[in-house]
Amino acid sequence: MNGYLRKAHHYYYQFVIGLVFLLIFPFVYIYSRKPVNLKGLNRMRRILSQFTSSLSGIFFRFHYERPVDWSKTYIICANHTSNLDISTVILLAKRNFVFLGKDELLDNLVTKIYFKTIDIPINRKSKISSYRGFKRAEQYLKDGIHVVIFPEGLIGNDYPPLLHPFKLGPFRLAIEHNIPVLPVTIRDNWKLLWDDGSRFGSKPGISRIHVHEPIETGAMNITEAEELRDHVYNLIHAQLNPGAIGKAQLVASVKRDAVPDLNPLQ
Repeated sequence: MNGYLRKAHHYYYQFVIGLVFLLIFPFVYIYSRKPVNLKGLNRMRRILSQFTSSLSGIFFRFHYERPVDWSKTYIICANHTSNLDISTVILLAKRNFVFLGKDELLDNLVTKIYFKTIDIPINRKSKISSYRGFKRAEQYLKDGIHVVIFPEGLIGNDYPPLLHPFKLGPFRLAIEHNIPVLPVTIRDNWKLLWDDGSRFGSKPGISRIHVHEPIETGAMNITEAEELRDHVYNLIHAQLNPGAIGKAQLVASVKRDAVPDLNPLQ
């Protein structure tokens, strides 16, 4: 698909998002009033994700290493290259869940109401914001609610995208509260819509998602958080780059040695 058609598809996709969100907004608004209805809000964003992607010709194909026991609570960790990643995880996760993400999402007309109510905004430049965000995440996990975190903490400027080093916080959180980590490799979203689509547009197609076997943390101690982080990084990198696991370990190690951990999100 050439650049003009990709741009046209992106405008159409944005139109569909706006239209569907407008139709469901009365329900979103009602569910967002105190006391907040978490189940209702999640039901609405599943509807939004399902209809907007399907009407735009974008479909997700999930491959599971083994069936996921959704009666358990998980920290869901996925690579991040596209705004479609949010819809991907929304359609993947069963039961109630929340996102922990950058506070810039408070400026988005669709995500704003969620990050003002159930989701957890983080200011990456503020240690206090990171600390408070992770305390909220702890409480959600104690209440049996999945927490979705993109451990890269950003969508990089590289195109084609690279897998950036993972922050340490999600893995410390998992070990401290004996929560299994569910790694997810999103392989094709960037090909359909990279970042927010403003630069290269978007196109219809099928995105393949590999759902790894959950990693139990009950027998781990906090000193193993870095090992857990690196293990999840290498699992995802290996799916994105078959046969390159050794390189993934080397690149991750070099980059992390060059960037100190400055706050709990790292």
